Amino acid sequence: MAVYKIVTIPDAVLRSKSIPVKKINAGVLRVLDNMRETMYTFDGVGLAAIQIGVPKRMIVVDPGDNFMELINPVITSRDGEKSASEGCLSVPGKVGLVKRAQKVTVEALDREGKEITIEAEDLFARVLQHEIDHLDGILFTDIASHIREDED
Repeated sequence: MAVYKIVTIPDAVLRSKSIPVKKINAGVLRVLDNMRETMYTFDGVGLAAIQIGVPKRMIVVDPGDNFMELINPVITSRDGEKSASEGCLSVPGKVGLVKRAQKVTVEALDREGKEITIEAEDLFARVLQHEIDHLDGILFTDIASHIREDED
């Protein structure tokens, strides 16, 4: 496996809209494997393919104890609202307060091409929304308030 370089602002690729994966093949699986390795190497809880310069609709997430790979994810429902602090591997050194749905339902494909439905809440829902936003060229700083320097 390989660890990719994370694309950071102001790189214009982060503003591009990712295209759906039409066929799950060895190349797609290799990218997913390397995304996982990259996310863990940089201590992330999620990573979108666009963050490594691959404009495909794929994300990997692990908000604590639930690693998932999602291909062509779509949020099909949102419920509630909650503000919390967010940061991003592509926006190093910054955090901001972001209002997001507290619960979401996401439909996607897994690495075998099987349709899956995920119901997530709280941190898991936040991570999914953050990463799916990346697939549409949206950064947390676009919707955050109180953006400040990260003191970690």
